[in-house]
Amino acid sequence: MLLTTTEQITGKELEILGLVKGATIQSKHIGKDLGAGFKSIVGGELTGYTEMMEEAREVATKRMVKEAEALGADAIVSLHFSTSAILQGAAEVMAYGTAVRFQ
Repeated sequence: MLLTTTEQITGKELEILGLVKGATIQSKHIGKDLGAGFKSIVGGELTGYTEMMEEAREVATKRMVKEAEALGADAIVSLHFSTSAILQGAAEVMAYGTAVRFQ
């Protein structure tokens, strides 16, 4: 499955199949949350949260691709990610785009 943030794919004529999306809500366990709280005092990257967000983007992307495959898509164009805080230490990540078939 080809994924791109662009609206077109050079050299391809596209049939639009529709919006596809995938979402997940991820959190870290209390130990990571306490460590992140301390780290925010002294500064630096909160690696536990970085890993959490990378994992969440991967899960959301896989779910979006699965939805596109069910439509018979060859690619997803105009790919975007959206995030929002749900609770302290938990975030929602959504991947969305337009499923297309090559003509």
